[in-house]
Amino acid sequence: MNQTERYESAKELYRGLGIDTDQVIRRLKEIPVSLHCWQGDDVKGFDQDGPLTGGIQATGNYPGRARTPEELMEDMEMAMSLMPGKKKLNLHASYAVFENGEYADRDQLEPKHFAKWVEFAKKHHMGIDFNPTFFSHAKVKDGLTLTSPDKETREFWIRHGKACIRISEYFAKETGIPCVMNIWIGDGFKDVPADRLGPRLRYRESIEAILAEPYDPKLVKPCVESKVFGIGVESYTAGSAEFALSFAATHQGVLPLMDNGHYHPTEMVSDKIPALLCFFPEIALHVTRPVRWDSDHVVLFDDETREIAKEIVRNNALNRVYIALDYFDASINRISAWTVGFRSFQKALLSALLTPAELLKGLQDENRMSELMMLQEEIKLYPLGDVWNEYCRQCGVEGGQGWFEKVKAYEQDVLSKRK
Repeated sequence: MNQTERYESAKELYRGLGIDTDQVIRRLKEIPVSLHCWQGDDVKGFDQDGPLTGGIQATGNYPGRARTPEELMEDMEMAMSLMPGKKKLNLHASYAVFENGEYADRDQLEPKHFAKWVEFAKKHHMGIDFNPTFFSHAKVKDGLTLTSPDKETREFWIRHGKACIRISEYFAKETGIPCVMNIWIGDGFKDVPADRLGPRLRYRESIEAILAEPYDPKLVKPCVESKVFGIGVESYTAGSAEFALSFAATHQGVLPLMDNGHYHPTEMVSDKIPALLCFFPEIALHVTRPVRWDSDHVVLFDDETREIAKEIVRNNALNRVYIALDYFDASINRISAWTVGFRSFQKALLSALLTPAELLKGLQDENRMSELMMLQEEIKLYPLGDVWNEYCRQCGVEGGQGWFEKVKAYEQDVLSKRK
């Protein structure tokens, strides 16, 4: 049986569940997933040459890391050529591109420092999401930024956040697609603090000062992202889940952003999604794969990834949830890491779209729990792979593992020559 015959057979099986696979494929092609630039260079960025700070750590030293904006863009293009589906570009402020010897500190960044990224995004018909970079900088004082008791330090980082608001609006105007601007800090303490309230009050005031910068809420979608802990800040982080959620709930137009690595191991973001959708018009996600902690492993087609996609789809929230990926593995080929993670989430979305949500909800509402369990288990063996291969074919990429041969060739021809 060839690929076309396999797809037609799968199509008939899913039709028995009330699922139109042709319609599913058309819908999946229009769901944007934001691809993070920082997988390609281990979160180094281009505005400083020091180590990572702020509770962030990239492990590994696989050859071929992108060292310049040109190399990073080249690598992203290679990875994107292997990914089906619609993409956005996700940038950190530390990826500003300076030319002709120019340099601007983070509080002086301007839209012109990201013109090359806008050019890149337009070339690939992508919108751009943005993140102020509150880490890996000399102005991080005693590990603190927006929560620092030092007013000068806070004001520097507030100016940085305001600059990022202006840059985010520039991105949205240039691409015609709203920019999700995510505020995340790693501020915290290694050991038990004497004051838990003070840093959080300063953090609240700092974010409010940033958001006082004028912007069009139709173009800029500000978010606040929480964190449970980080390396060097194991005992306390100012931007906890309770803080971030409460700030978003009490400040109009601010979205809560959940990273599924930023919670305790027994907490599931998939369960939190429908809870937040009860109260927020829009929410945002950073999808990663935590291994015992927020280790930013490459996203796989695993249980929680599937559940996250399922909750978005079955609650008709594809237009309410901004989806972005966030991981950085320096121990393996970075092109492969990008590709596996993106394709894995695409598979999760496809699996969710192929699930007969209304049928299953009906069984639950009628308390037909035995039948519900049976059907949920039987659906797991339906021929998802045959629909995936057809989706990839229509998107012009390899459905099976053949794409990895292109990664190996790129490593041999390009990455291996970087010193």
